[in-house]
Amino acid sequence: MAAQPKTVKVPLKTVALPNEHGGWGFTLEPILLGLLVAPTLAGLGLGLCALAAFFTRHPLKLWLADVRKGQRFPRTPVAGRFALAYGSIGALGLLLALVRAEGPFYWPLLAALPLIAVQLWFDAHNKGRNLLPELAGAIAMGSVAAGIGLAGGLEPSLALGLWLALAARAYAAIHYARTQVMRARGLTVPFRPAYLAQLIAVGGLLLGATAGWVPWLGVLAVGLLLPFSAYTFARPPVPARVVGWSQMAFGLLVVALTALGARM
Repeated sequence: MAAQPKTVKVPLKTVALPNEHGGWGFTLEPILLGLLVAPTLAGLGLGLCALAAFFTRHPLKLWLADVRKGQRFPRTPVAGRFALAYGSIGALGLLLALVRAEGPFYWPLLAALPLIAVQLWFDAHNKGRNLLPELAGAIAMGSVAAGIGLAGGLEPSLALGLWLALAARAYAAIHYARTQVMRARGLTVPFRPAYLAQLIAVGGLLLGATAGWVPWLGVLAVGLLLPFSAYTFARPPVPARVVGWSQMAFGLLVVALTALGARM
């Protein structure tokens, strides 16, 4: 009797769940900020769509990598099914937003598509941890806050200001986190790029606040990273997970103060 082929079990967690902890914050922050400023059912649907897109990225990346290599592994069909399931949930959330929106909300999402394309291209070539795709993906996710705001009837300038606040937070925080992670690995890293990124972020927000787009509390929140960086850079490096948790807390602070400023 011929031996039955051995079935290879694929750990679902490694396929179904994102393996980039920093992405959780950059995904949840715009959803939370948008719903705090303009809570609507349409915004909830758009938030669900964004969350589904975040979950879709990892299995889609695995599937694209296998297809690009012209190979089929046990994980390949599993990754494809998860990507399709998440994508379907995202489509339902988008449909809810389209049905219940108080105004056109899609232009920030369309504007973010080139950034998403950059991230997907790097993902397909196993270069998703490079600086450019990390920045592109995080900044693109900030468009969700603007979309949720517009779906809830928020003024376009203020909706764009929410995106600007999150983009500045992402730009500053990613440079800071990469510096700290490299320090934790024992590398000698110059601090100037991280400080420069933070100054650029705060400078952009100051212009936005002067124009009336960005709440001043949002500028303050992002600006707090400067003294925090000066303090942590002067101390011994900490594990990457500590950096991640501190940046998630910083992101929640930016969301809370920006939302408070927007509603004042």
